[in-house]
Order: sequence, then structure tokens, then C-alpha cells
Amino acid sequence: MTNQDTRSLFDIKDGERNDYQMTRIDQEKRTVRQMMEIYCHGKKHTDKGLCEECSALLDYACQRLDHCKFGEHKPTCKKCPIHCYKPEMKGKIREAMRYAGPRMIWYHPVAAIRHLLREIAK
Repeated sequence: MTNQDTRSLFDIKDGERNDYQMTRIDQEKRTVRQMMEIYCHGKKHTDKGLCEECSALLDYACQRLDHCKFGEHKPTCKKCPIHCYKPEMKGKIREAMRYAGPRMIWYHPVAAIRHLLREIAK
């Protein structure tokens, strides 16, 4: 394998930033998106993209992250002292995370390990 071949393995899609360029909030948004995709596809809501309900839940979660008062020092939601989700949405996101969480290690292992480390650290 030449240097060019190796470099292409790590190319980033247009418009995406690697983990070192992303803010903590951006990383959280990406992780939530990944989890919602696993949940939506696993529950057979849709084959591509997200169904309307899962898309609305993802939008709500991203909105909550945008307004997080902790910003870049945000703890994981499970450890957060402020519960900013409405009760109905909290139940929905909890269901999605319970389904997708254990599957993250297979689909997105780096994000899963990063999340576990943050759970332990704070």
C-alpha cells in the first residue's frame, strides 16, 4: 500500500470535520445522530435516512445541545444535574438510546468508547 492509498482510508467526507476539529457539542450531536439512525433503521421505521418522528426527536436533541448552559464542559446527559428535556421527549430519547447504545460498539466503536470514557471521567 502506498502513502496515497493509506491517506485515502482516512479521508473525511465533504463538509465533515474530524474529531480533533469538532467541538464537544458537535461531537455530541454526531453521536445522537448516529444513535437515532441505528434506532430508526433497527426498528424498521425507514430504510434510508430517518422517519419523521425520529427526525423530529433528533432536531429536538440538537436544539437542546445548542442551548446547553455547560457548553464545551457539558457532562453526559445521564450525569447532567439539569434535565432540559420535556418529559415526553425524555422518554422517547431514553427508548432510542437504550436500543442504540449497546449497538454503537458495532456501528460506531470510537464514538461508543469516547462516550463511555466521558461517563467514567465525570
